[in-house]
This record gives sequence, C-alpha cells and structure tokens, in this order.
Amino acid sequence: MNMIHHLSLITIILFHIAIFRLASARVPLTACRSFCGNLTIDYPFALRQGCGHAGFRDLLFCVNGVLMMHIPSGSYRVLDIDYAYHGITLHDPAMSDCYTLDRSPKGRGNGFVVEPWRAVYLQPDQDNIFMLLGCRSGSPLFQGFQNKHLPCRSNVSGMSCDDYYRCPAWDGAGIRSSAYGNSNPPECCAVEPAAVRSINISHLQCEGYSSAYSVAPLRPPGPGAWTYGLRLSFSLPENNDGFCGACRSTGGVCGYDQDTHDDVCICGDWNSTSNCDSLGLTALAPRTELPCFLATLAACAGEILGCVWIVGRKKKKKEEEEKKL
Repeated sequence: MNMIHHLSLITIILFHIAIFRLASARVPLTACRSFCGNLTIDYPFALRQGCGHAGFRDLLFCVNGVLMMHIPSGSYRVLDIDYAYHGITLHDPAMSDCYTLDRSPKGRGNGFVVEPWRAVYLQPDQDNIFMLLGCRSGSPLFQGFQNKHLPCRSNVSGMSCDDYYRCPAWDGAGIRSSAYGNSNPPECCAVEPAAVRSINISHLQCEGYSSAYSVAPLRPPGPGAWTYGLRLSFSLPENNDGFCGACRSTGGVCGYDQDTHDDVCICGDWNSTSNCDSLGLTALAPRTELPCFLATLAACAGEILGCVWIVGRKKKKKEEEEKKL
C-alpha cells in the first residue's frame, strides 16, 4: 500500500509538470503574422500552413517580395488588403483599362473564378463592375435572352459601358455597336458579379474584359478617374464571430487544424478549440504530439514502478534477515 501511494504521488507530480510546460510555452501574436513587401499579412489570411482561417488556405504566396493570389482563374498581384472594411484589391496585367484595350479571339485576362467551397469567403465587391469585351452571340450571357441582352447593365455603381467608350483606348476602334442594342452583341457588356456565377472569360466566349470599382460615396467624374482592378470582399462565417478575439486576448494565435480545417487557438506547443485559458486533455498538444507525451509519461511511470518495487523488495529481504538474527 505504501509503494502504491508513493507511485501515485510521483505520477501526479510528473503529470502536472508536463502540463505546466505545455501551457507555458506560448508563441507571440506575431507568429502567424507576416509581411510581403509593404503589405501586412494578418488573420484571416496567412502565408504559413495552419495559420489564418481555413477558408483562405493555399491562397496567398509571397514571390520575390510581391504578394500573389492564386485561384482557378489565374494569378493576380495583391495591391492592398483593407482589414477594417474587409476588402482586397487585385491587379490582372492582361486586363483592359482606359488607355489600353487588351483583346484576343481566344480571350485575354483571367476574369474571376474561385473554388466553389471558397466562394462563401471571397467574392467581388458589390461596387465592382465587370465590362466584358467582344463577347460572341453564342455566349452564355445571351442565351435565353434573345435580342435583349438582359445581363448587360446600363449602370453599376455609377459606371457603365457608355462611359467606358469615352476612354482613349477606344479611339480608332471603329464603329462601336450600342452597348444595349437589339441586333448584334455589344462591344462592351457591363455585368454585376451577382448576375453570373463567375467571370470566366473563355467560358463566356469574350475577347477580354475590364474591371473597375468605386469605394467613394460620390460618383467618379468619368472613366479616366475610375480605379481599374479587381476589388474583392472577404468574410468569415457567423460561427467564427469572436473566436479569434478570444484566442488573442489569452495570448494565443488564430489558426486552423490542417486535417479537419476546424478553428484552433495556437498556444505554443498545444492547440485549443477555444482559447489558451481553457486547458484539458483534448487540448494538451497537437494530435501528433499527444501520443508521444502519453507514451513518455507511461514509460516514466513504468521506470518509477520498477525502482519502487526493487527498493521495497530489498527492504523486505533485509527485515527478514534481521528477524533470523
């Protein structure tokens, strides 16, 4: 009974020492935060696996000091990330603007297409206008809307194809069909992102596109003053509200489980499903480290048991010899 009591006491002490070491080894808040060029990469984005939110995994890459976004439609340079207003601005070098028309019969430019599972996290901003150029009559844009071209809008956030036609890029382009004519497909068709599921230039059978956005409360004075590029909005699911704040307030770093993609709070050598103040067996360490921890603890307990048994055996033998004397 005495031997069992000592073994239990020592095991409990070892167990609590191990927990203390795991709980105290917390990484600073900057562990998953990084920079690429002059841009700060912070939650929900990240450049490292397991950091940020799983909805934005394998999305951003820093290439020679230039932040790039890779999605199915192509690669884009990231110009700005606005964490306060949940906006991100991209540049497509093959996109037309007010001074250059970049068109090809096979289609020029990436447009915008994301993976179906990522679409709930990343979409074009509602104030972003896509102007599709030289789309064929057989384009899915016009199917089912014969002679009406219903997807083409006359105005999107104060911008339109009629305004775009005034750009220097159209000088010398020949006769421009009406943007909303009834006979032939228009040279320019303005659409909102919500009007079509994705802006896939080749699938829509267009020769190119331009994209502009407006974040100012006043209407831009003309196409020369528009901001050309892709303006996206990013968001997180409602069940994520407050998770990262609670994690950070307890010294943790917001991340995700690379196998399940569930939210985790990274607390140094262990992960928590809530924050770094909640300590339990399920949050002691990453799953790859927990078995090792338990195995080591079991081995230590086995060695202690062996030592205590040997000491007890010697003591009992000595007592028996003293009785014989």
